[in-house]
Amino acid sequence: MDFALNEEQTAIFDMARAFGEEHIAPFARQWEAEGSIPKEIWPKLAELGLGGLYVAEESGGSGLTRLDATLVFEALSRSCISVAAFLSIHNMCAAMLDKFGSDALKARLLPDVVAMKTVLSYALTEPGSGSDAAALKTRAVRTNDGYRLTGTKAFISGGGYSDAYVMMVRTGEDGSKGVSAVVVEDGAPGLSFGALEDKMGWRSQPTRQVQLDDCAIPADNLIGEEGRGFSYAMAGLDGGRLNISACSLGAAQAALDATLTYMGERKAFGKTIDQFQALQFRLADMEIELQAARTFLRQAAWKLDQGAPDATKFCAMAKRLVTETGSKVADQCLQLHGGYGYLADYGIEKIVRDLRVNQILEGTNEIMRLIVARALLAERG
Repeated sequence: MDFALNEEQTAIFDMARAFGEEHIAPFARQWEAEGSIPKEIWPKLAELGLGGLYVAEESGGSGLTRLDATLVFEALSRSCISVAAFLSIHNMCAAMLDKFGSDALKARLLPDVVAMKTVLSYALTEPGSGSDAAALKTRAVRTNDGYRLTGTKAFISGGGYSDAYVMMVRTGEDGSKGVSAVVVEDGAPGLSFGALEDKMGWRSQPTRQVQLDDCAIPADNLIGEEGRGFSYAMAGLDGGRLNISACSLGAAQAALDATLTYMGERKAFGKTIDQFQALQFRLADMEIELQAARTFLRQAAWKLDQGAPDATKFCAMAKRLVTETGSKVADQCLQLHGGYGYLADYGIEKIVRDLRVNQILEGTNEIMRLIVARALLAERG
């Protein structure tokens, strides 16, 4: 069993980290204040192959593994988790198009998606369906020309910002078997957006409701088969949970790195505070917890890449462990900064705010516990 990254994986991590430090970190606070990420950043990321991470190479993507992807998101999140998480959403949608879309749909959309000239958002959640995603109400009615969509999607990252939306809609009966996946392109008749949400974190990501009022889309915008949308959505969630865990890991690591620097400079009672044994113990605990989280996350990613039968359970366990560890570590880093940690200038309070939502999205951590418990009971027989 080899726990070391290979040469290519190390290069992927270093490339993403260097890009973040140069092109994202210096502007993260400005973008947060403006409430938007400049669209010019996405084609630059795509030039590095990050616009189609797990899109097949024959489709123009990078064809990377899920483990490789966690390295990208961990590295980028050291600079800004909000930007990294948005890239994860785009890649989840791109992979869904590549894996399940028709040849015609892929030929029309994927080249610009991989180049990130077309930025994608994901629209599953509704005002009345979060964890119970199969209860979604947005209706798609078949017409001679395609579909007419009516309903509302909530908490959509990139709402009113992205160029197209991979959306789950109801084409059939109640429950998961009546759900289909479609692409709704910006500018479609009947597509509109709610007001910008005023969020705790991820503030550089524009988040709005997506409203569909008899919204017309062509029949070719169906992804795969009618009634299979929910299974497509679930197929992407394991990877999404790994990505958001990697985002927590990277941001928490950035907080710890900043804290180590700060403690070597800050003096109290005649010496730098990194010389107090009680505070050294707290540093040690954070390092142990982050290293354990990193190892577990990469094991879960490896299982998903290998198609292991318990991969879904391990992805759920990793998501619960890593996101909660990340938030705990960042909170401790803020505490070790004292009053300065509460100031925006030091960057720690932003990390604390940005990390909190990771315990909610991609399946709440309560749902992660439910997945694990059900797997345990099933294994018992």
